[in-house]
Amino acid sequence: MVEQLDELYREVILDHFKNPTHSGGLPDAQVKAEGANPLCGDELAFDLAMDQHRIRQVRFRGKGCAISQAASSMLAAALEGKTVAEAHQLIEAMKGLMQGQEPDGEIDLGDLEALAGVRKFPVRVKCAALSWNVVEQGLAEFQKSEVRNQKSEIRNQKSEAQNKSDF
Repeated sequence: MVEQLDELYREVILDHFKNPTHSGGLPDAQVKAEGANPLCGDELAFDLAMDQHRIRQVRFRGKGCAISQAASSMLAAALEGKTVAEAHQLIEAMKGLMQGQEPDGEIDLGDLEALAGVRKFPVRVKCAALSWNVVEQGLAEFQKSEVRNQKSEIRNQKSEAQNKSDF
């Protein structure tokens, strides 16, 4: 039974590598992040189009091993429609999965669950983790940008109110 499951997971990974979903770019993306694993040469870039704090569309570009490319394809598919908070939960679940922890039953990993077998090969964990580390970095920058924009908006409103009261 375990061998059959391992074979199924291998097939899912190979399918996403050979036929990646969500590959390409998004010129109007609010989140653009890239990263690389210099030890093995994997390179990835993710573009996320946002509607407020919900991920509307995801695309990725990259080159590298089957695991890094398949993980990117799976993650891109899993992220669409998620809120930023849900995306963070998914990323944390994947990190836990790589450390042998069972994910929260409420988090649907979908095809990402196929990456569980990667933890048997510690050298390959970084290949799988690159995609979610890049997305996590991009979302963190997006959230910082949102906070800066909100503060700027508040300052502008205060300034406009002050100018009106001067008349």
